[in-house]
Amino acid sequence: MNYTKSAGEKSTVKITFNFTEEEWTEAIQKAYLKSRGKYSVPGFRKGKAPRPVLENYYGHTVFFEDALNVLYADNYFTVIEKEKDSFTAVGDPEVSIDEIGNGKGVAFTCAIPVKPEVEIEKYTGLKIKKYEYNVTDADVDKEVKKLLERDAKKVEVEGRPCKSGDTVNIDFSGSVDGEKFAGGTAEDYDLVLGSGSFIPGFEEQVEGMEIGSERDITVKFPEDYQADNLRGKDAVFHIVLHKIHESQLPELTDEYVKSHAGVDTVEAYRKKTLEKLTREAEGRSRDETENSIIEEIKKYAKCEIPQAMIENEIDRMVRDFSYRLSYQGLKLEDYIKYMGLTMEQFRSQFKEQAEPRVLSQLVIDKIIKTENIKAEESEIDAKLAEQAESVGKTAEEYKKSVDPRQIEYIENDIIITKLFDFLKNNNELYADGEKPAAKKTTTAKKTTTKKAQ
Repeated sequence: MNYTKSAGEKSTVKITFNFTEEEWTEAIQKAYLKSRGKYSVPGFRKGKAPRPVLENYYGHTVFFEDALNVLYADNYFTVIEKEKDSFTAVGDPEVSIDEIGNGKGVAFTCAIPVKPEVEIEKYTGLKIKKYEYNVTDADVDKEVKKLLERDAKKVEVEGRPCKSGDTVNIDFSGSVDGEKFAGGTAEDYDLVLGSGSFIPGFEEQVEGMEIGSERDITVKFPEDYQADNLRGKDAVFHIVLHKIHESQLPELTDEYVKSHAGVDTVEAYRKKTLEKLTREAEGRSRDETENSIIEEIKKYAKCEIPQAMIENEIDRMVRDFSYRLSYQGLKLEDYIKYMGLTMEQFRSQFKEQAEPRVLSQLVIDKIIKTENIKAEESEIDAKLAEQAESVGKTAEEYKKSVDPRQIEYIENDIIITKLFDFLKNNNELYADGEKPAAKKTTTAKKTTTKKAQ
């Protein structure tokens, strides 16, 4: 067997496999031995007829498809591994037959979707918005309230209208253009006003109702609502209010936080809460700033993304969605059925997000490669030592027992941290209300596009 490689269209590489007549005959014999049990010929026990008899009875091409599969399986992945430094396959190939059955052997071509090269005009010296989130006393108060709400008592109230924060027991019946729709009717439904559980405008219009009262409210379904037939539509809901409950919070005392938060005093709890919220705010600031950096660089990036990569990303997004559903005790199949969607319709909801996500990763990979950003062995060992100390092991013991995937994760984390340190140091980052200031930049290596040969 020999093969030739050439660049195809839209981020594909074409590999043409050529096999001699002898190799083709050998493949047919392998196919015969593998699949002869499927065929019957009068006068022979099933699977015992000689190959010439089967070819005469079923036609001389009877084993061609299986023989092609033998050649593909025995050679395709070997070539992909051999060429791994020149391209990365990202999906299954489209196979076309060039020559077969004419005494000249066999030739077929695989058009393989490959990871594309990205051209980035520039990724340093840019003015990029950064995000900064600060924690206030009000934020701490909200967290304290959340703690107290875990032990809040629901007390039925009378003699006043309902307000935000109350739990109301209602009947509701919704219609669009005078017709009721699936999921729009319920009785004795407990709704926490202000929770945002229902579509915008619903809970706000229930506020002010009294026990025993009825009201018609009008709301508009969001344009991105999950049910296609309701998106952007006006709906009328008839509401009947039966009961109102309000929450009575326990008193915040040293004794309470000691038993419920594991700290000795209210002051200590507020300090602990402030530290937690600060870490979260710093993480949010970092994540959104890094996303802002990549989004800005993408404006200067060009790339032909093969459909296979987009479909792979949709697969990942669907798996992530299914994983999150599992925490709620739901199966993806049941969710899709409940929403009245087909799998194809469900997957289509992710298409708009998938391509930008793929481009983001390609941009990241390109800069890492261009700037030769790596994780040094000493850096990986230092991270492993930190983790070993946290579980009471020596670094050597921990390194021997740790899952190799954990080491790979640490390596990737170090590389990504270095990448964004480089990008933050070589671009002008400014927050809202700030005027971008000139900053000396380090010259970055030029990016080049290398086509497959």
